[in-house]
Amino acid sequence: MNTELSPTLPKARRSSGVRVKLKRFWLDLKRDSFCYLFLAPFLICFIMFIVVPVVMAATLSFTSYNGFGSLRFIGFSNYIMLFTQDIIFLTKAIPNTFLFALIVGPGGYVLSFLFAWLIHQLPLRIRDYYTLAFYAPSMAGGVALSVVWIAAFSGDRVGYLNHFLLEIGWMDSAIAWLQKPEYLLKIMIIVSLWTSFSVGFLAMLAGLQTVNRELYEAGRIDGISSRLQEVFYITLPSMKPQLLFSAVMSIVTTLKAGGISTQLTGLAITPQYAGHLVINHIDDYAFIRFELGYASSISVVLLVVSYFAMRFAYRLFGSKEEL
Repeated sequence: MNTELSPTLPKARRSSGVRVKLKRFWLDLKRDSFCYLFLAPFLICFIMFIVVPVVMAATLSFTSYNGFGSLRFIGFSNYIMLFTQDIIFLTKAIPNTFLFALIVGPGGYVLSFLFAWLIHQLPLRIRDYYTLAFYAPSMAGGVALSVVWIAAFSGDRVGYLNHFLLEIGWMDSAIAWLQKPEYLLKIMIIVSLWTSFSVGFLAMLAGLQTVNRELYEAGRIDGISSRLQEVFYITLPSMKPQLLFSAVMSIVTTLKAGGISTQLTGLAITPQYAGHLVINHIDDYAFIRFELGYASSISVVLLVVSYFAMRFAYRLFGSKEEL
C-alpha cells in the first residue's frame, strides 16, 4: 500500500505536530517555572477580576436575566434594542458622554501637562507643596464634591455662587444650579476638570524629571530659541511612556465617570437626564430595573469604545513595537 496516498497520513502528521508543540510548551514551562511562580499572583488576580467579569458580561449580554430567575438566551436582541429603541441612550447618554469626554478627556490631559510643566519649573524646596495641592482633590473624591462643590452650587441664598451673584447684583433670586438641566452637565465638566489631576498628573511630573538636561543644551546649540520649542522638540518626545500612561488613565477615568452626577444631585437619575452618562445608563438598568442582560450589553459597547480609544492613544504616544 502506498502510504503517500493514505488519507490518514495528514491527520497523523497534524496530531504528531500538536504533541511536539505541547511537549515543547511543557518543557518551557518547567524551565521557567520559577518566573511563573512570581507572575502567579498577578495572573490569578487578572483572570479573576478582569477576564472572568468580561467574559460573564459578554455572555449575559445575549440573555434576558433579572438576577433572580433563570437565564434566557435572546441572541442580539439587547443590542438591536439598544441602537434602535432606547431613546434615552441615543438622545441623552451618548451625546452627554461624547460632550463630557470630548472636553474633560483632552482638557484634563492638557491641563495636567501644563500644570505639571509649570510646577517642574519651581524650586525643588516648594515643588512638593504645589504637587500635593493639585493632587489632593483627586484623593478626596466624593468628600470634596460634597463639601466644596455642593456648597458652592447650593440652590439657596447662602450657596457660595448664589451669594456672590446676589451681592454684586447679577441676579434677583437664587438659582438651583444642580437641579437645572441647562446647568448640570456644565457643572459636572467643571468639577471633573478640577479632579482630573490624578495619577496621570503625577506620571507627567515624574516624566519631566527624567528628561536629560543635556538635550536642552544640545537643542540651544542646534537653534532652539524658546521654551515652547523645547517642549515640542525635546520634552514631549522624551516622555512618551508617561504621556501614554496619562492618556490611558484619562480615557479610563473619563469613560467611567458617572457617579459625579449622583453625588452632586443626590439622585440616581438626574433631572430630565441632563447629566445622564453611559455609566449612569448601565447603573439604571443593572441596579434599579434589574435588567442585567441589557445592562451587560451596554457595558460591552462601552468596553469596545474604550478599546478603540486606547488604540488611538497608542497610535499617538506608543512606540512602533507596541502598535
